[in-house]
Amino acid sequence: MTNRLTLFFFIIPSILLSQSITGKVIDKVTQEPVETASIYFDQTTIGTTTNENGEFSIDYTDAVRSNLVISYLGYQKVLITDYRKLDNILVELEVATNALDEVFVNFDDELTRQQKLRLFKKEFIGTSRFANSCIILNEDKLVLYYDGKDNTLYASSEEPIRVKNRAIQYQIEFDIIDFEASYRNVDIEENTFILNSVRYLGTTFYKDLTNGSKRKVNRNRNKVYKGSVQHFFRALYNEDLKKESYQIYHKNKKVEEWDFIKISEGKTSSIKELRLKSKINILYKKSWQSTMELKTDHIYIDVYGNYSPIIGVYLTGYLGNQRLGDTLPSDFGLEK
Repeated sequence: MTNRLTLFFFIIPSILLSQSITGKVIDKVTQEPVETASIYFDQTTIGTTTNENGEFSIDYTDAVRSNLVISYLGYQKVLITDYRKLDNILVELEVATNALDEVFVNFDDELTRQQKLRLFKKEFIGTSRFANSCIILNEDKLVLYYDGKDNTLYASSEEPIRVKNRAIQYQIEFDIIDFEASYRNVDIEENTFILNSVRYLGTTFYKDLTNGSKRKVNRNRNKVYKGSVQHFFRALYNEDLKKESYQIYHKNKKVEEWDFIKISEGKTSSIKELRLKSKINILYKKSWQSTMELKTDHIYIDVYGNYSPIIGVYLTGYLGNQRLGDTLPSDFGLEK
């Protein structure tokens, strides 16, 4: 059973009034400004960098509710959630410690780096058509460690992993907080690894690489979107599963979706509560099969296709097999 885990925060739609955040980034010890620090909203294309004085200004709308991320190589990343309450932000960065990574670099863990890279790419980027169009631009920065005792692959990096998806023209910068892929059956001599579960945690920034005509790129982006986790949860939020070509089954029998899925108003008018009567099977366009099960009483969903909490939501099959190579910014298709 696979369970993809990423940092998630609700993005609540509202009147799209442009606002700005200003601030300054300094070294906590020296109090000197930090130039070219990355400032961005998690899982979006909205970002900037600090100037020579460590200062920044970043625009956003009321629709943006994801964390503001401040990141710079060699320092601990900072996440800010309450920036709307602040007139001006002062961020003091602390130097990061990478002692564990240094141990892993020189650790003999039975696998070659090439073997570990192959496993990492498969479980991080995926194996779909669009995942196969991805290249990691700085894979030399990856620190990979395989623990043979529990058959688990771990990954970290001192800088965000930059993945270029050529088919949909995004450069994805993923700052790894945690990555674990565990295997239930392993035969190193035969190079066989049967996955048990995978989870990865981090922050994501999307850079749009398109220029000029976007026709082919937009077609590919829409192909990625249709049938995706993002698409499915948006269909749940809008209660239009049938319209979006989803069918629900229970124990191999087609059922009325709302007999097994309950959607009700959540904590705010922009968030809804989702409950499942039992485990369901999901069929998209009569071809892609998935299952969904909740190990918690309920979860919350929003119009962007986000859901929370992530732990306790189990997706298998087509939805469960999607990886970074099949993701889009959280505001994709809802820019208006």
